[in-house]
Amino acid sequence: MDIIERIKELRDERGWSTNQLALEAELTQSTVSTLLTRANSTPSLDTLTHLCDAFGVTLAQFFMEEEESELVSVQEKLLIEQYRKLPEKKKKAVLTLLED
Repeated sequence: MDIIERIKELRDERGWSTNQLALEAELTQSTVSTLLTRANSTPSLDTLTHLCDAFGVTLAQFFMEEEESELVSVQEKLLIEQYRKLPEKKKKAVLTLLED
């Protein structure tokens, strides 16, 4: 996977400029610009973590190929976690509610 191309892809999906990405990721504009324009550049783990936070994805989701899995939002993940904790009777009630 080309990490820089993935960053550009996620940036473009959101319609962000390089400056907007820097703001969202709480990074300097020069850091993001240099990263995206310098040949063979690779972000540090800290920088990549900031970028993933801005995009609303985990590091694991960042590295997943699209065909591997759909991205799950934080809210969806919380729903799944809470659903799994429910007793069977309440799980059935939730499913009945969602079917309406």
